[in-house]
Amino acid sequence: MHDGHLRMALELATHCGLAGVRFIPAGQPPHRPAPVAGSALRLAMLEAALAGCPGFTIDRRELERDAPSFTVETLESLRDELPGRPLCLLLGLDAFLGLPRWHRWTELPGLAHLVVAMRPGSRLPTAGEIGRLLAARGISTPQLLHERPAGCVLVHPVTQLDISASAIRALVADGGDPRFLVPEPVRELIAASGCYNMDERTG
Repeated sequence: MHDGHLRMALELATHCGLAGVRFIPAGQPPHRPAPVAGSALRLAMLEAALAGCPGFTIDRRELERDAPSFTVETLESLRDELPGRPLCLLLGLDAFLGLPRWHRWTELPGLAHLVVAMRPGSRLPTAGEIGRLLAARGISTPQLLHERPAGCVLVHPVTQLDISASAIRALVADGGDPRFLVPEPVRELIAASGCYNMDERTG
């Protein structure tokens, strides 16, 4: 969890008038190797990052699942709990453009609205599967997000902070300091645990 994630969530939630944002740490991500930090430490980092952030909460359902964590199944679980209530899936632009590689991705708009953080100067596709999705479901104002339970795609520009989790891990592994890239309590947990140190990663 770094400052880029937090700023994106804040700006999207404010623009869309969301009642709150749930952060759902992945348990067993199916599309990449297991996270370097264990689930307990990642949860502790997230709790530290969100402390004092009104409206930001943690949902542990994927950590508690004894199977790979597919977004469509997480949304199905949420929809079962909140039938008829508008739900929004917040996505960065890279994740949005990569949706066709996701498990059962075409079912996502039927479960939640898609709210996409747009990088300044970026261009959205007008062709292909994502171009067709935008043409069919794209909206320009957030009002419809509150009037329907799911089905819309809203793209909104956010402040671009060029921060990535992989770059932070590499920085720490090389002996660097992630100050001002992650919340200070998260920085302290990274330092205390040594989870990204090169000797911890290589054994």
